[in-house]
Amino acid sequence: MIQIKEISANETFPIRLEVLRKDIPLPYEFNGDYDENTFHLGAFKNDKLIAVSSYMKESNKNFEGNQYQLRGMATLMEYQGFGAGKLMLKQAFGILKGKKINILWCNARIAAVDFYKKQGFQTFGKKFEIPFVGEHYVMFIALNLL
Repeated sequence: MIQIKEISANETFPIRLEVLRKDIPLPYEFNGDYDENTFHLGAFKNDKLIAVSSYMKESNKNFEGNQYQLRGMATLMEYQGFGAGKLMLKQAFGILKGKKINILWCNARIAAVDFYKKQGFQTFGKKFEIPFVGEHYVMFIALNLL
């Protein structure tokens, strides 16, 4: 069984590095990781941290209202497809709704677009390139409509 818990920024770093930044010359520590409004979730299976996600109070000029940005969503390869990401998002939606946040947005890698669509996110605009990482779409979900 997978359990979701709030974790520290430092606890996200090993999985971010392994899944998102391996052999890529970009930092795995993000601006905003330690801000008071930021929170991080971890998915645990048998007390082992298998997935992480971070939520930062950051606005995108394309959207209105109170917004948060999802960053650093990552699941260890051998645990992908077991629902950890979906469970973290479900818990985050509840936390964010409690903070009166109406838009959660992210820069989604092309490989993750279908996952986010299954969770209710929509793409916005055209795909764009992040150097060393690849093509992305801005994606968002209107939490006030859930």
